[in-house]
Amino acid sequence: MNQAEKNRICELIKQNEKTEIVINYTPKSGAAKRASKIGGKPDVPKDFEWPVYEGKDFEDIRKERPLSFIIQINLKDVAPYDKEELLPKQGILSFFYEMRSMNYGYDPANKGCAKVYYFPDENELEAMDFPAELEKDAIISEMKIVRIKNEESLPVYEQLLPDLEKLKKTEGIVCDDLDDYDECLQSCGVPIFEEGMEYYYEWAYRRIKLLGNPDVLQGRMEEECEGVTRGYYLGRGWQDVPEQEREEIWEKGKDWMLLFQVGTIDGYDDEYRWEYQGNLYFWIKKQDLKMRNFENVWLILQCL
Repeated sequence: MNQAEKNRICELIKQNEKTEIVINYTPKSGAAKRASKIGGKPDVPKDFEWPVYEGKDFEDIRKERPLSFIIQINLKDVAPYDKEELLPKQGILSFFYEMRSMNYGYDPANKGCAKVYYFPDENELEAMDFPAELEKDAIISEMKIVRIKNEESLPVYEQLLPDLEKLKKTEGIVCDDLDDYDECLQSCGVPIFEEGMEYYYEWAYRRIKLLGNPDVLQGRMEEECEGVTRGYYLGRGWQDVPEQEREEIWEKGKDWMLLFQVGTIDGYDDEYRWEYQGNLYFWIKKQDLKMRNFENVWLILQCL
């Protein structure tokens, strides 16, 4: 690629730049009432029904189990960092996931294995005890949120594949692999992981954030969200999806955006992993977020 072509791809990268809200924590407990925190007992309304999901665990035992409480975010804490004003400005946003079945999200039957709740009035919330059926190793210890900050969020190579393919067809500019992509980033003054992709993966699966571009570990997820929520099983790839519908699914994939991403959580005595070195990605349709509808959030798990 010549410099003009590299600059054109860098322009495309910058067009897809977003702002992410990065969440840092300490293993220390003792979070204030209704504060942003990881794990512990969630603050919920008095009539809250703890979510459950029926699935198979690692021993292939199928039964209904309570979801694990992962994190609650007091939206007043993140409002100053929500530059595009995508999130509500107040209330509590809570995330749950069923850790024993640990579904990946490529099967329509995974619906319900993850839940997101939005409680607009935090004053109505009280800490709820864990259900008796929630196994001890599925309870995440309470940890304080100590810092929230903005970071530039650029798309990784996999995120831009549809745009790069379009650029190839319309302008004849070819960027077919990671080396080409990194070369473009470097030529445009964007820092990359000089230690290589191994360092990127080590970094990517230990982050917690709202919004921005996903830190991809395997591949694009927007089209997967659209396909699975239409009822297609994608555990074998796209072979079960009629060809005439694939193009529409890829187009409608643009309606989805990352709401929340969480990687490995390190406690004092425990480490909470999603498979081996994985991330949970909570995806939401842009219109649903605008309408404050969190009922249809879809979860994808990716791991190394």
